[in-house]
Amino acid sequence: MKIAIVEDDINMRKSLEIAMGDFLEFEIQTFKNAKDALKSLDDSYNLVITDINMPGMDGIEFVKALNGRFEVIIMTGNATLQRAIESIHLGVKDFLLKPFDIDTLVRAIKRENEIQKVNKKISTKSVEENSIKGFLGTSKSLTTVLNIANKAAKTDATILLLGESGVGKEVFANYIHENSPRAKKPFVAINMAAIPENLIESELFGFEKGAFTDANEAKAGQFELANGGTLFLDEIAEMPYGVQAKLLRALQEKEVRRLGSSKSIKIDIRVISATNANLAQKIKENLFREDLYYRLNTIPLNIPPLRERKDEILQIADKILQQNCQKYNFSLKTFSNKATEQLLKYSWPGNIRELISVVERATILSDGEEITEDELFLESRGFRDTKDIKSMEKELIQEVLNSENGDILNTSEILGMTKENLVKKIEQYKL
Repeated sequence: MKIAIVEDDINMRKSLEIAMGDFLEFEIQTFKNAKDALKSLDDSYNLVITDINMPGMDGIEFVKALNGRFEVIIMTGNATLQRAIESIHLGVKDFLLKPFDIDTLVRAIKRENEIQKVNKKISTKSVEENSIKGFLGTSKSLTTVLNIANKAAKTDATILLLGESGVGKEVFANYIHENSPRAKKPFVAINMAAIPENLIESELFGFEKGAFTDANEAKAGQFELANGGTLFLDEIAEMPYGVQAKLLRALQEKEVRRLGSSKSIKIDIRVISATNANLAQKIKENLFREDLYYRLNTIPLNIPPLRERKDEILQIADKILQQNCQKYNFSLKTFSNKATEQLLKYSWPGNIRELISVVERATILSDGEEITEDELFLESRGFRDTKDIKSMEKELIQEVLNSENGDILNTSEILGMTKENLVKKIEQYKL
């Protein structure tokens, strides 16, 4: 690590240079003012430590001039709240009030060094890791499914993604699209559960002006928007039975017809669908067409739940923790041994979506640099493997609603579901 110290007080400057030389094995360069520093700073530096009150250009102006090129620690003898807030808005990681112990500064530098090591690992990850972009962890069971996905991606075969809510079905759909010959064409995702039943047909196939009361102008449907690319039909089991026949026809004939039009439009798309429902049971109950099922199910991909991918849990948790520390400008945090044990023992009925939510909450609420088992709040989620999944989903939604003060949009984003689907769940569980 190469560190620049910018301090106009010669006694302070020399004291820091000597003291830090005793504590750290880093290269240290000092500057008496911001203008001299700006002339000399280049990409070889990792960190800038600067005073605020300096003649000529003060520390805040200096940080602005750096324009985010370096991580910065600010030190000052007469800090004001306004100055502190301004420095935080500029991305400053630490704000030290003089006089401070050299140990305090050394700890701040070591934290920054660890963060930069982590960032370097992420930015220089291997080609193999880049090939599975979008996945937060890798396990043997996940790799098995990815191998099938890679083979399927090279073809135009329809793919049916099966798995519990929160396992990452849309991530898989995106991955298949990005690794297919259609990668440079549109990827259009539509959630059947999020669209009112009377609007699904017009949403899928489009409509002409005057096709119905509010059709003031013509609109292309999702099939047309996805032309040349991939159409992802999420929660396909929620599609109304009457619309299923029209979907089947569109897939068979490779053409669609807008509502209110007699003209067919040729389409060239790849369809990926997904569900967490038992389609075989839906077929028995006459809620899903058997012929459509076979059309969609050329290649089924069963994505295992997180509890069957135990070797991914800590990988994902650590990555989310690092990302959140950066997002909220926190010093780097870790999980305690007991917290790690709980992460591995918990059944994760909400899968990756729930894990992301738990880690983000723990990052924000934890007091120290180590997240404890109590700060995970897994006990409040029913820390036992036999808990009913629907009951867990209800608890999870209620907890996030509470933490977001009932804000539907924020809650839906944290839970990774559409606003419309969240409203349905709230009504279903009477929350």
